[in-house]
Amino acid sequence: MVSKQLLKDLPEEADLRRADSLAREIFSDVANKWALLIIEALGGRTLRFSELRNEVEGISHKMLTQNLRMLERNGLVDRKVYPTVPPRVEYTLTGPGRALRAAVDVICDWTHRNLGHIESARGRFDA
Repeated sequence: MVSKQLLKDLPEEADLRRADSLAREIFSDVANKWALLIIEALGGRTLRFSELRNEVEGISHKMLTQNLRMLERNGLVDRKVYPTVPPRVEYTLTGPGRALRAAVDVICDWTHRNLGHIESARGRFDA
């Protein structure tokens, strides 16, 4: 978390600690498992809806649609519709989306490095 000292020159909407801040709203939007998995799946490539659904195992049509709309609304994903029958729709990360993907990659790496420790802790806790 960012200290009060570091936030003193930032607008209130940038303070994650404030319940009414835009920063917290954005953080809440992107810090969910489906959004993170979609961002990771898109990576540096462009995918169609069905390709994304295949990449993100377990996501429903509804959840994929809702999360893609949210990511597009926040400027993290570009949606391109081609005038064909049926319409062809492709999704790709924007510059800020690619920057967020770098953070998602760090979280994925952390998960892989600490998986054994977490499994052991869960075993002790659940015993």
